Amino acid sequence: MTLLKPKKTLLLSKIITMTFDNSKTIISLRIKLFTATILMLAYLALAFVIKMIKFPLLGISDTGWTIIFVGIWVVLALMPMFLNYQYISYSDEDDQIVFRYFTSGIVGGKKNSVQINKASFSGYKIESRFFGMIQSIILFQKLQQGIAKYPPVHISALTREEKAKLIRSLNQYSPQA
Repeated sequence: MTLLKPKKTLLLSKIITMTFDNSKTIISLRIKLFTATILMLAYLALAFVIKMIKFPLLGISDTGWTIIFVGIWVVLALMPMFLNYQYISYSDEDDQIVFRYFTSGIVGGKKNSVQINKASFSGYKIESRFFGMIQSIILFQKLQQGIAKYPPVHISALTREEKAKLIRSLNQYSPQA
């Protein structure tokens, strides 16, 4: 005869903590810009210094090709700045919601950090501009003086999956209306 011991069960909280960053996206962006720069320099060397490329090529002169390639390079170089791409690190572990972020274009911006106690987190708002290509999130915190509004954190460089995780996480801590 065996005695059955009652099983101890752990109650899991419905709140799931999460930490992520978009470093892969930012590194990929920088590699693409570096590759475009190398290709641009190789074209300039082959066309003007070594003179290996014979013009007109496909009916376009050397000036035309140079304008085309420089235009493509400028678009690739300025796109992250125009779309406000930022490196973002997010964590909701412990008692804090923590955003660390900085601009990731050619000229990097200053590093910023937002830390909000989960108990005083008052919600968030997502704003979209330029046909949804530029997105930002604004965080709110309850203070004794009222509701504090933080500067926008641009989430344009986050993947769709990362944005969904972020929103799901923030919804856990937002006050229910």
